[in-house]
Amino acid sequence: QVQLVESGGGSVQAGGSVRLSCAFFGYTWNYYCMGWARQVPGREREGVAIIDSSSRTKYTDSVKGRFTISQDNAKNSLYLEMNNLEPGDTAVYYCAARRTFCAYGQSVSSTTFDYWGQGTQVTVSS
Repeated sequence: QVQLVESGGGSVQAGGSVRLSCAFFGYTWNYYCMGWARQVPGREREGVAIIDSSSRTKYTDSVKGRFTISQDNAKNSLYLEMNNLEPGDTAVYYCAARRTFCAYGQSVSSTTFDYWGQGTQVTVSS
């Protein structure tokens, strides 16, 4: 059974940094797309960063240059390093995965996934 477990959320002031971690269990895929998405109340969940089995990455425009997605397959872990945080980054952040390559020709915000973690709250105060 595929499981994704996020950790590392919390509260930070604007300009600060937070590192999210996602531990994944129950699968070993040769080809996959993994990513981070976020959701605020009243809005749809949207992808912010993706990475695939070739380690190619892509980011939504609002986080480019501030967020970095990375993976450590030896540790079955996915990470999101978030720097220079803004109040607009406040959201519940989710780790996600699917068993196909990422579609780099489409927007990151509309990327779909088959498996999701439970989410971790990140709050950025001004």
